[in-house]
Amino acid sequence: MAQTPLIDKINKDVVTWRRHLHQYPELSNREFKTAQYITDHLTNLGLEVTTNIAHTGVVATLKGAKPGPLIALRADMDALPITELVMLPFASKQKGQYKGQEVGVMHACGHDAHVAILMAVASRLVAQKEQLKGSVMFIFQPAEEGAPNGEEGGAQLMLKEGLFAKRKPDAIFGLHVTNRLNTGEIGYRSGPIMASEDSFTIKVQGKQTHGSRPWHGVDPIVTSAQIILATQTIASRQVNVTQSPSVISFGAVNGGIRSNIIPDHVELVGTIRSFDQDMRADIKKRLTKTASYVAKSTGATAHTHINHGYPVTINNPELTMQMLPTLQNVVGNNNVIEMDLITGAEDFSYYALKTAGLFFFLGITPKEQDPATSASNHSPHFYIDEQALPIGVESLTSLVLNYLNTP
Repeated sequence: MAQTPLIDKINKDVVTWRRHLHQYPELSNREFKTAQYITDHLTNLGLEVTTNIAHTGVVATLKGAKPGPLIALRADMDALPITELVMLPFASKQKGQYKGQEVGVMHACGHDAHVAILMAVASRLVAQKEQLKGSVMFIFQPAEEGAPNGEEGGAQLMLKEGLFAKRKPDAIFGLHVTNRLNTGEIGYRSGPIMASEDSFTIKVQGKQTHGSRPWHGVDPIVTSAQIILATQTIASRQVNVTQSPSVISFGAVNGGIRSNIIPDHVELVGTIRSFDQDMRADIKKRLTKTASYVAKSTGATAHTHINHGYPVTINNPELTMQMLPTLQNVVGNNNVIEMDLITGAEDFSYYALKTAGLFFFLGITPKEQDPATSASNHSPHFYIDEQALPIGVESLTSLVLNYLNTP
């Protein structure tokens, strides 16, 4: 990437900004100081800033000197309820409230890097305003990790509150740092790249009885075991595995208090992941039906409640192929890697359902380290090689310039 005094300064600034954000993280829908930090920067750049969208969201639009398309860029702002274990001079010592408990707070998913990178991109593009053939919307979004219980938040709420109401962007770009790639590498995938996410609770109601006389009651534990096994055939036998993979996992089984008491009920908690929106809807119907029919066969009942989470994150194929050379120009052809499907979920998916989207991954594991040995996102040991930050800035800046200035 070509260096100028301005780019050199911004590359230093992005590290400073990231360290500040890392040291003072805030949980979802509570990103008040983070939002003010961003707002001050955007205001100093001369941009008109709108705040308090979806609680703490910040949005600014840069109008180029010439007419043209509108591009949106998105960064997420929230941190996680994790106590940091990385020995850094700017490590987080912050505390917060999560589900009624005091917890450590850490940018263990790299959102501090996302925010700092987008702040730097704003600086770069403002400096090139006279060359821009179009406009750029900078979206700093809260609550990507999920709003607190009983609250709305994130991308879905920003859209609900009219983010794209006045003018829908022609395209939207976003990046996510990842330990799976080394610094200097970029990961992408055309079409579905990240899974949808839906959590569920199945309440199995039986009839309590003494453990020595199970025939006097209805055993919800045995019924639950049968439900768990039966639902695994949804992904393996009932949906078309050649079309798209899917996962149904149980993360908790709660029921019973004593060895010789068959309990009255059992609660099952789990998650569904899919890479196809139609298949996603079909799996949810099959899960409910399977649980109900298995329970009925044992004399029990099963009530399934599904919390509908993030959709599939889909990279627009035409946009991806159009912008792939831009990413290759930034890091080199051999360093732009087509990634496998990722079963994690992202609420960038909501934007990509509204307009053409491209979401890609920025490697942040030091070049000398094998990514397989590095701490993953959401780990208290998660570490970002800061040499990756300027690459993120250059990537997003180049995507905007090439998109807007292509005839």
